[in-house]
Amino acid sequence: NFPLINELEGLLKEAVVQATFATPLRHNSVETFDEYNTKRNVGKGTPTVFWDIVPNDDHCEIYSYMAGGGCTLPGKAMVLMPGAGYEGITDFVLDQMTSYGLNACPPLLVGVGVATSVETAALLSKKALMRPIGSHNENENAAKMEKLLEDGINAIGLGPQGMGGKFSVMGVNIENTARHPSTIGVAVNVGCWSHRRGHVIFDKDLNAVCDTHSTIDLNA
Repeated sequence: NFPLINELEGLLKEAVVQATFATPLRHNSVETFDEYNTKRNVGKGTPTVFWDIVPNDDHCEIYSYMAGGGCTLPGKAMVLMPGAGYEGITDFVLDQMTSYGLNACPPLLVGVGVATSVETAALLSKKALMRPIGSHNENENAAKMEKLLEDGINAIGLGPQGMGGKFSVMGVNIENTARHPSTIGVAVNVGCWSHRRGHVIFDKDLNAVCDTHSTIDLNA
């Protein structure tokens, strides 16, 4: 029931174009196969928008995330045999961090998705990055695994900016769904030290609150 629901995706794309020139932002949208930079940070299917529709609600909640190539590089999803269990999930995440975490500008926020298939796990791993740093999965066992993975990645010793040290991550966030008994879908997504995350809520009268950037008045 949000009044601009039909125009919202177009407005988001227009906002990206305006921000590209007003901020300015680096030109990071290359049309695949045609191989040219649009120089507007928009193109076919970008910015990517995922929707969660809440019935009988008239407000709009927007999460935005700007990620560079370095922190995107460790991203990976795969489906494990069920016998791999939670140890297999742990090995998968630590292998990715060992191989690519160095290039992702640590300290990192690591999002992990656990589900049935690659697409659901991948989306969950991105949604995990939308959670505030220091938050925990509501499931006690999942929260314990977040801490175990955080300790394990820190033990790799990547350190700030890959220069070595005890602290390589700002946290590990796990998001999960129920899964099919014959598979374990797992994915990892990474945010760099700058963690360019935004969260804004609009009510039906278009009054806005932005809790990630409290000094910005969107109602001015």
